[in-house]
Amino acid sequence: MTSRRLLKAAEAIREVVSMAILADLQDPRVRDVTVTHVEVAPDMRHAKVHVSVMGNETKQNLSLRGLESAAGYLQSKIAKRIDTRYTPRLQFVLDQGVKKSIEISRILHEVLPRDSETNATADEADEPLDDDETPTDDA
Repeated sequence: MTSRRLLKAAEAIREVVSMAILADLQDPRVRDVTVTHVEVAPDMRHAKVHVSVMGNETKQNLSLRGLESAAGYLQSKIAKRIDTRYTPRLQFVLDQGVKKSIEISRILHEVLPRDSETNATADEADEPLDDDETPTDDA
């Protein structure tokens, strides 16, 4: 299967799973879940669905279990959307990218205020004390 076709299938799976989570799933464990991206195996038999879950580690694990229990339902929704010989078997994986970006942002906010204070002090030191040049109007 061509990589372009795999990308289209992955995008279709992402859309179907996202919409089903938002509108169809009634499982209280599956809340505040975002599908970040999907990886599809070249033979279309497996798809790895990366999800981001807002909340602590316990809530994240509960949400993953809820998604795993709804995998059959989600696969049936996918089968209606994409026309392939096999409907991919879904595997849900917690996407750590969002968590890592929040951590990096927190670290930057700790470091940058100190840098901006240092830069402001350095800029003040670079300014001349006496301004001998005055603008003249020769008009």
